[in-house]
Amino acid sequence: MTATDAPTLTDDALVAVARALSHPARLEILRTLAGRGTCLCGQLVDVLPLAQSTVSQHLRVLREAGLVCRETDGPRTCYCLDAAAIARARAAFDALFDGLDAADSCCGSV
Repeated sequence: MTATDAPTLTDDALVAVARALSHPARLEILRTLAGRGTCLCGQLVDVLPLAQSTVSQHLRVLREAGLVCRETDGPRTCYCLDAAAIARARAAFDALFDGLDAADSCCGSV
């Protein structure tokens, strides 16, 4: 499924995605998952300078926004990006700013 084929998000869902993207630790979690494919929570704690409980809270926000999914295998929980949800979020942001051209900016910024 391409971003143009993805169903659009509701405004509430788009707000949840934007909120999930608004914290540097959550951006780093997404970068780490994108770079590794899948990752255990313990591995994320090793990468980030945060306590395990804090990483878990950030993962909860990302899961609630639909950007991350998880699989539990006994005591281990594996997290990965939800490619379809990310495609929907990209399409929703593209649609939000559809028709915007940097040259048309009222502030003259490039």
